[in-house]
Amino acid sequence: MKNRQNHRAIAMASTTGVFLAFGLAPLATAPAAHADFDDVVDLAIATFVDPSTNTVDWDAVLSPTAWDTAFAELGAALATPGAADFTHADLNTLLLQYLYTPIHTGIEDWINSDLGQQLNNLINQPFLALTGRALIGDGIDGTAEHHDGTAGGWLFGDGGNGWNNTDPNGMGGAGGNAGMFGNGGDGGNGADDPAGGSAGNGGDGGNGGWLMGIGGTGGDAGDGTYTGAGDLPALGGAGGTASMLLGAHGDHGAYGSLAGAPPGGASDLSTAGGWITDSDGRVVILHGFGEVNKNEPFYPSAEGFSDQDAALLAANGFNTVRVGILWAGVEPQPGVIDYDYLAEINQTVQILANHGITTVLDMHQDLYSASLGADGAPEWAVQVGNVPNFYAGWPWTYALNPAENHAWDAFWSNSAGPDGVGLQNHYAQMWQAVANYFKDDPQVVGYELMNEPWPGSTWLSTIFGNAYFEGQQLTPFYDQVAAAIRSVDSTTTLYFEPSTLVGNLPIPTHLGAVDDDNTVFAFHDYCTMTALLGTDFGCSLWETIVQGNADAYASKYDLPVAITEYGGTTNTGSINDTMTEANSYGYSWMFWDYTLMRYWDLNTPVNDSTVDYATLTTLAQPYPLAVGGTPGTWSFADGTFNFNYSTEMASGEGVFAAGTQTEISVPALQYPDGYQVTVTGGHVISAPNAPVLIITSDSGASTINVVITPAS
Repeated sequence: MKNRQNHRAIAMASTTGVFLAFGLAPLATAPAAHADFDDVVDLAIATFVDPSTNTVDWDAVLSPTAWDTAFAELGAALATPGAADFTHADLNTLLLQYLYTPIHTGIEDWINSDLGQQLNNLINQPFLALTGRALIGDGIDGTAEHHDGTAGGWLFGDGGNGWNNTDPNGMGGAGGNAGMFGNGGDGGNGADDPAGGSAGNGGDGGNGGWLMGIGGTGGDAGDGTYTGAGDLPALGGAGGTASMLLGAHGDHGAYGSLAGAPPGGASDLSTAGGWITDSDGRVVILHGFGEVNKNEPFYPSAEGFSDQDAALLAANGFNTVRVGILWAGVEPQPGVIDYDYLAEINQTVQILANHGITTVLDMHQDLYSASLGADGAPEWAVQVGNVPNFYAGWPWTYALNPAENHAWDAFWSNSAGPDGVGLQNHYAQMWQAVANYFKDDPQVVGYELMNEPWPGSTWLSTIFGNAYFEGQQLTPFYDQVAAAIRSVDSTTTLYFEPSTLVGNLPIPTHLGAVDDDNTVFAFHDYCTMTALLGTDFGCSLWETIVQGNADAYASKYDLPVAITEYGGTTNTGSINDTMTEANSYGYSWMFWDYTLMRYWDLNTPVNDSTVDYATLTTLAQPYPLAVGGTPGTWSFADGTFNFNYSTEMASGEGVFAAGTQTEISVPALQYPDGYQVTVTGGHVISAPNAPVLIITSDSGASTINVVITPAS
């Protein structure tokens, strides 16, 4: 059974920037509301719907009395306490269902009626002669001779569907695009290959109309047969893009099976509700660093990261490193995976594993590519068009360089690469190869799908609350990449970020729910006052807003949170503000970055003169490594660590038995003369002053409290 969902249903739950499009002033924060959206629709919107046909009652729409009634019912519903917020997604759902769908249905009925076809033929003749494309009408479905569906009319009409390929290993046809108003055609299915091989990929869905429209669904991939280590399952096509005004991105197609392939996926960590957990169900908190070599050849050992660095991290209680991996390193030419590069990345992964440190692989980019000023995509995937291209410094190039934003727009629209395959399809296939390479290493505990995704030319409207980028481009992109990874690795946790503007600015995210049940919401947190002026003034308030926004998203979707970048400074006040707030929420974190700790030179021996011990001591706080229960709160100030937790399992499946162990990192940097522990509800079983304090719960205890202070 393939993991395909109907894109028409998906459309009703999508997010868009429709606030701006309809001239409504968007809010940076969703307005507080108390009524369940379904109740609001039932009470207010039903005023304008004919229940016998489920279509708009235009007499009611034009009636002032009906509007008065609807607003009165809406106000009463919103005053009802205890229900959900009214969000951008709710508004888009409403407009798609009650505005776009009835109009689209009426247009399609006209196009397919006898009278409509006769009149449209007359209208279309001059446009066909001039442009080769009709003004009004649906596209033609793909065939064995011409696989791709054709485009709908310039004004009205749906794109044709792609051909379902029947040739062994054949790719499905692409769906046709709509014009101004209409739905993109669905991509055709790829063909099976029973003789052996990966089978055919699904065709991409066509784009929805530029004014209003829903993107077509990507075609499903064919099923193949495993013949050797190089075989990977075929992938479904990408969904078509949506209109910025009103629409929904099409769903990606389902990936294919690969009969006889060995099962894939081994990780020491997973997720349960709002927590990262280990194989025993204990909650795990990750503290560590980022280590990214942004310069060719793009792997950490090339800039000097070695065993001595891993040993330094382990000795001071850190349990994870966010290891950078670059698209330019993985896929230097279209469709060509550099496995020697992956082996170099793996060398660092194994060095860390030898010291008990886990790895989160971070697909890193800054400014999209080296040719645009930093790192990330291979040059064959950079499309800058015929617009000015200049470097304005970091981060101003993002906003000011037209070529920068053209490159991102090309990526988010899945523009074809030099081999005719969409850029997002390439990215998904690249991640599939990476996941297949690392899938059986339990110490690789996460894949971060893209570092700091930039909205492209919609960046300004994104700042002011336009949900289009995150809801209609970024969320479907994550779904497509997640499916590619899950085709080979069913286990490793996926980390996904909002727009790079979120966290770097105190604005909420409009991401939808990523279609995977083992994910972590990852965001970056840099206090602007520190970044611009070098001061920590105002950073405490900054952290309250930024991390509160992250909590709002994670609470809505019941996800763990990790701050996968923060810091970038030696200002201890700013660092402490981030850590204090993160402790209050129970967030994992990775400091940016390790080379800062080593004075930007990893080719020197680790000693007192080559390590910034002031910053290291600030970061090396006590924290719970693995909790035999669900954490409550913890804090660290003036040498005192306070922590409490319940014995309830984070999964909600019961309580841990008495004697279950909880591990707490207690770095010697904080307690050079040793430490003492007070515990209620449990007792210490580790040696005095051990770097990892181990506590077991007592029989009958439901809550355990731990206090660590310097030795008397």
